Amino acid sequence: QVQLAESGGGLVQAGGSLRLSCAASGRTLRNYAMGWFRQAPGKEREFVAAISWSGGSTYYADSVKGRFTISRDNAKDTVYLQLNSLKPEDTAVYYCAAGLRPYVTGSYSRKDGYDYWGQGTQVTVSS
Repeated sequence: QVQLAESGGGLVQAGGSLRLSCAASGRTLRNYAMGWFRQAPGKEREFVAAISWSGGSTYYADSVKGRFTISRDNAKDTVYLQLNSLKPEDTAVYYCAAGLRPYVTGSYSRKDGYDYWGQGTQVTVSS
């Protein structure tokens, strides 16, 4: 069993930056694909970014490409999401997730590809 805990959220002005962290316990993240998703009030949870086990492959939603960067440190069992040039529409609860199915399906953006989820961290961007 993998437990995931996100941190680093907060309130920031438009144009600002935040760095989210996702720390694992219970089992190493080393073999897992990792994803970040977000959910705004009244909306579906949506894909933001994902990274392969080695960090060699990364994937982004079009809405965040060029502004957000996903990375991982397997020695620390931690995944990061750097959020730059934030916009009010980035306001949401951000969740990290771990799974093995992306390696089978080839899709890193599907929610059902991930088995373990954190509790989320709130990101609020003011205009």
